[in-house]
Amino acid sequence: MSRKLIKTIVTIGAAGILATACSPAAEEPGDQTPSTEATASPAESTEQGQHGEEKAGEVEVASLPARVLIAYEEGGLLTLDAKTGEVLGDDAKEGFLRLAGAGDGRHAMVINGDKFEAYDLGLITTPHGDHEHYYTADPRPTDVEFDAPKAGHVVTHDGLTALFSDGDGTIQIYESAETGEPSNVRTINTGEAHHGVAVPFADGSVVHTVGNEDERFTIRHIDEAGETLAETTDCRNVHGEAAAADGRLVFGCEDGPVIFDGKEFTKVDVSSYAGEGGYQRSGNLAGSEESEWVLGDNKTEEDAEFERPTSVAFINSATGEAKEIELGSSYWFRSLARGPQGEGLVLTYDGNLNVIDPESGEVTKKIKAIEPWEEKEKWQLPGPILKSDNGYAYVTDAENKELVVIDLLSDAEPVRHKLDVTPVEMTVE
Repeated sequence: MSRKLIKTIVTIGAAGILATACSPAAEEPGDQTPSTEATASPAESTEQGQHGEEKAGEVEVASLPARVLIAYEEGGLLTLDAKTGEVLGDDAKEGFLRLAGAGDGRHAMVINGDKFEAYDLGLITTPHGDHEHYYTADPRPTDVEFDAPKAGHVVTHDGLTALFSDGDGTIQIYESAETGEPSNVRTINTGEAHHGVAVPFADGSVVHTVGNEDERFTIRHIDEAGETLAETTDCRNVHGEAAAADGRLVFGCEDGPVIFDGKEFTKVDVSSYAGEGGYQRSGNLAGSEESEWVLGDNKTEEDAEFERPTSVAFINSATGEAKEIELGSSYWFRSLARGPQGEGLVLTYDGNLNVIDPESGEVTKKIKAIEPWEEKEKWQLPGPILKSDNGYAYVTDAENKELVVIDLLSDAEPVRHKLDVTPVEMTVE
């Protein structure tokens, strides 16, 4: 990590190498404070605000609004108010920028070449005794950076954030709440460079991939000291992970997914819908804490130069059951999300947002989101993006420069915000 001086914990990696670091009803999209019985009413929030401490540049609010961060093709990061579409910030920045949530509800992680960079969306929660205060501020880049050759996947789990470096196979883990000022970063060396992923647990254990630049078959569960607790080598070209109910994990492979139940790994039988030679790849997964089912893409043509599947897969993380659901229209890797009640969400080429009941496998609703589209041959080029947060689906239309906000718990017409830029990546806080 550079620019910010932090204390680093040195951990024995999975390969035994010492590593060091250089470093719920939907509310209005303008109101993203979690809705619970204990949440203060507007009147109560106002009363508590009398003894809140407002810093320069901050404005106290009754609840936090939703903000959308977009990386755009013309070169920069654009922050919008999700409810009004108002542009809150626009920072010029060159490069192919990917985005992910940092896990603290305030920051996004910008994946930029050989660095992970924290970006402050200006959504501030301050504990005060038995309650909290909320503030907004202007969005801005921060000086928090994590050095990571070929920065790859960001995973948030159990209050921790894991950053995977494809270029050297290392993992950096820290407490998500400390994203703006991390004080301790644990580094794990998985052995060799590979396109991998890691999931941290509160008990100090970590599930991570093992491989090299040519192949990766192994997923390993290690304890805080780096000792192996469980392992599977039955996940050809492992890619993608998702967390489901009860802390279970699902990993995508090219011969059917693997489930981790907290203690051991189990292979999922997908023979009923796999392609020739048992090929079945669910390399992009979407999980929900509200559901045992994990949604995945469903590719079954091993030798296809460019496969456009029209069905998705659902994997039950508790029973190991897997099923294929036909949608009648194709989609791509940015097309998958989950709704507030665990429903599956898939944006298809026909422009529809498909809402799927995982239990029955039925498409319960089709919502016209954007104009018909088709995936480009280069995945880096702008295309539609689907995200879901707090009862709302957010869809970008790159061709028509539009952000669409859909209330998933009502039949209200989607809200459409015009954009002056071409969106490539998006995250919502």
